[in-house]
Amino acid sequence: MANSVPTTIKKYANRRLYNTASSAYVTLADLAKMVKSGEDFVVFDAKSNEDITRSVLTQIIFEQEGIEGQSLLPTTFLRQLIRFYGDSMQALLPSYLEFSIDRFTGEKQAMSEAARRLFGPDAFSAGSFAALQEMTQKNFAAFNQALGVFSPFSGAAVPSDGGPKKAASSDDIDELRSQLSEMQKKLESLAKKS
Repeated sequence: MANSVPTTIKKYANRRLYNTASSAYVTLADLAKMVKSGEDFVVFDAKSNEDITRSVLTQIIFEQEGIEGQSLLPTTFLRQLIRFYGDSMQALLPSYLEFSIDRFTGEKQAMSEAARRLFGPDAFSAGSFAALQEMTQKNFAAFNQALGVFSPFSGAAVPSDGGPKKAASSDDIDELRSQLSEMQKKLESLAKKS
């Protein structure tokens, strides 16, 4: 269970990390274990006292992505993420991603249990891919609905029955791109006025 007060980690000029709760030096791998066990922490630069938690967490992800077979972030996702920096939609993306990962995390246990009941202990083998794909499509539909709050044309993206939409044609995609471009221009225009 996570503590209500986060553990303080100090990062020194020599790049060493010091856990003030255990009075011991720790590594990024130790911090990754803390995250996985649900222990909350904040990281401060020992000299400037600046909160550098985000950059340390990013460094942990970078190291995990470098381990063979551990990669979670597809190259296309990383490219799309980079494109959002400086974009007018940049402010919306963190909330959307947080909602998405919270939703996935909340359903992870239920998905695991359902897969084990259907497919046995090796639930996430190749044979269970169809069931997992169906759950993913349902989650995508829910995410689409949540994003609809920010998007005037989202009603067309989610069918009224709540089920997954069939694959969009290239004309539909071009139309959505055009609408998104127009909306982006309007947002940028509004941002310039304010």
